[in-house]
Amino acid sequence: MNVAVWDTYVTRKDGVIMHFDIIVPEEMKNKETVYEYGKTYLNSKGQSGQALTSEECVFCHIESIKPHWEKAIKQQGYFIYEMENCNL
Repeated sequence: MNVAVWDTYVTRKDGVIMHFDIIVPEEMKNKETVYEYGKTYLNSKGQSGQALTSEECVFCHIESIKPHWEKAIKQQGYFIYEMENCNL
């Protein structure tokens, strides 16, 4: 199974930039759905209301699914790969 990786940079409420990927099935073409996944993640981090649009989140590439992503993708439709400034 291949997945689409959406590269995302969101400014936190304290002004620091969060960098994470939203990983979805390759077939997912609806960017608004991808943005909603990102907003759900931001809410879980206490960052609700922060902008997440095509300015902050863009399709990056397709890659093979990693085993530890598969369970989350099957359960909720996406996986968040945290890279920078995601731990609050």
